[in-house]
Amino acid sequence: MATNAEIAGRFEEFADLLEADDVEYKPRAYRRAAENIRAHPVPIAGHIEDGNEEVLEEIDGVGDAISSKVLEYVETGDIEELEELRADLPIDIADITRIEGVGPKTAGKLYRELGIETLDDLEEAAEAGEIQEVSGFGPKTEANIRDNIDFAREVGQRQLLGEARPLADDVLAFLESLEAVERCEVAGSIRRWRETIGDVDVLVGTDANEDVIESFLDWGSVDGEIESGPDKASVRVGEIRVDLRVVVPEEFGSALQYFTGSKDHNVRLRNYAIDRGMKLNEYGAFDVSSVDDPDAGQRVGERVAGETEASMYDALGLPLIPPELREDRGEIDAAEADALPDLITREDIRGDFHTHTEWSDGNTSIEAMVDAAAEMGYDYYGVADHAEGPGIVGDMGLSDTEILEQVEQIREVAAASEIEVFAGIEANIDADGEIGLSEEVIDALDVIVASPHSALDQDAATATARLVTAIENPAIDVIGHPSGRMLNERSGLDFDARELARAAADHDTALEINANPRRLDLWGSAVQAALEEAAPISVNTDAHQPSTLEYMRWGVHTARRGWAEPADVINTWELDDVREFLH
Repeated sequence: MATNAEIAGRFEEFADLLEADDVEYKPRAYRRAAENIRAHPVPIAGHIEDGNEEVLEEIDGVGDAISSKVLEYVETGDIEELEELRADLPIDIADITRIEGVGPKTAGKLYRELGIETLDDLEEAAEAGEIQEVSGFGPKTEANIRDNIDFAREVGQRQLLGEARPLADDVLAFLESLEAVERCEVAGSIRRWRETIGDVDVLVGTDANEDVIESFLDWGSVDGEIESGPDKASVRVGEIRVDLRVVVPEEFGSALQYFTGSKDHNVRLRNYAIDRGMKLNEYGAFDVSSVDDPDAGQRVGERVAGETEASMYDALGLPLIPPELREDRGEIDAAEADALPDLITREDIRGDFHTHTEWSDGNTSIEAMVDAAAEMGYDYYGVADHAEGPGIVGDMGLSDTEILEQVEQIREVAAASEIEVFAGIEANIDADGEIGLSEEVIDALDVIVASPHSALDQDAATATARLVTAIENPAIDVIGHPSGRMLNERSGLDFDARELARAAADHDTALEINANPRRLDLWGSAVQAALEEAAPISVNTDAHQPSTLEYMRWGVHTARRGWAEPADVINTWELDDVREFLH
C-alpha cells in the first residue's frame, strides 16, 4: 500500500519535471499538494482502498485534477501524465537536484544543452569541463557540482526518519497483535532516531519463529518479499525495506542492545567489558574472567545478563544508556561517572516559536493554528511567517507594512485565546548576516526568528561569520534552521558549530532545532557542541498547518541525540522566563 510520503513524492516529481520544462504556476500547486499529502494524519491510500475517497476532500490544495491523479496512482501504481513527462524529460530529477545550486530549471537546461540525464552524466560533464561552457554557468558552478556528486549519491540511498518511523510504528503494532510474539522493538539507527536510515530493523522475541515470520510475510502492507529464512525475513513496504529478526525471549535484551548499535558504541562497550573480565554479544553478557580462551565461542563463560537490555549495562555496573546517546560521543564515560543527562521528553515542551500561516506560505489561518496549539496543551505559541527577502520565492514573504498589519491581527487572536500568543516573523539572513527589517517592525514584534534561505554554498569560514553576525544582532531571538539543509536534497551551509555556540551563549540567542523531518537542523552532534558551550536551544516545528505541529516529536528526539535536558531548551521554560528571554 502506498504511503502518504510515497504519494507526495510523485507530486514533487511532477512539480520538478514541470519546472524543468519551464511550465509556470503548476509546479507550485503540485508542491503545495505534496506537502499537505505528506503531512496528512491518516493513510490516504488505505482510506481510498476502503472506498472512502472523500478523504481527499479534507486535504488543502488537492482539487479535482490532483485528486484524480492520486486515485489513479493508488489504484494502478502509475500516473499516466507523469509517465508522459518522464518520457519527454528522462532526467533522474530527484538525484540531480540533490546537488546544491542545481534546481529543476537547471536540470532541464543541462538536459537540453548537454543531454544530462543521470548523476553519472553530470559527473562526466563536470570532469570534462563541459558545464562551464553552457550559458549562465561558469567554473565555480561546475566545481560546486563536482564537489557535491558524492553527497548526492550517498543521501539517495537513505530514507528520512520522518517517513520511516511511522512505518516502523505500524510494523510494531502489527507484530504486537500476534499471539506468538512475546516482545518486539525497533533496532538500528531508527531506534537511535538518526535523521536518515538505511532500512527499518525490527526485533522479535518468540519461541515460534516460523509462525511469526509467516505472519510477517503475509502482513497486508507488504508489497514484496525480498528474502526469508528460519530466523529472519526482509520485505518491501512502499519504497522502504523492513528487516525482521527473531530471537528466543531470553536473549531479546542482549540482541536489542547489539542490533541497536551504533557500531562505534558497541565496540567501545565491548572493550569496556573486556577490561572487566566480561564478554558482550547478541546472545548475552558472559563472565569470562576464569575462562582460558574467551574467544572460543559466542557463549563462552557464565551468562550473567541478556534477557533485558538494562541487564546488559547493569552487568558492567552502568545505568541503561538511552538509545539516542549511543554514538560513542562520551556516553559510556558519562554513564560510568553517573553523569548521564536527564533527557528532555515530549511532555516537557510548553510551546513553539516558529510556525506559519496563510499570511505567507502556510495553509491555515492564525486562529486555526493558535487553536491547534492550545489543544496540544501549550502555554504559549509564536506565529513567525516569512518576511520578504533573499531566498523567499514570489509573494510568499511579507513586506514591513504587511508584517505590521499581521501583528494587529495576531494581537486580536491573542486577546481571545487561552494561551499566550507571540507576534513573530521569520526574517531572512542574507549573505552578509543582515536581516533587513525596519526598526518599526522590530519594535512591534515579540520574537524574531532569523534563518538562512539563500547563498547556501558559502565556504565554512564565510558561513560561520555570516551566522555569528546575525547572532550578534540584538533584535534576533532565535537562529532558525542554521544550515538551511534539506535532508536528501541539499547539504546546506557548513559552519563551525562551536564558534556559533559560543556566540549564541554570549548574546543570549537561541539556536533552533528545526523539527521538520526534512530538516532536523541543528542535528545531534551540533546540539551537543552547543550545549557544551552553554548556548540556549529552541525546538520548533516550522509548522505550516495544524497537523505538522506534531513534528515536535522529531525535534525532541533530535534534542535528545544532542544530550539536551529540559532546562537547555527555552520552550520548556515557564512563560515568565520566556518573556524575559525574548525581551
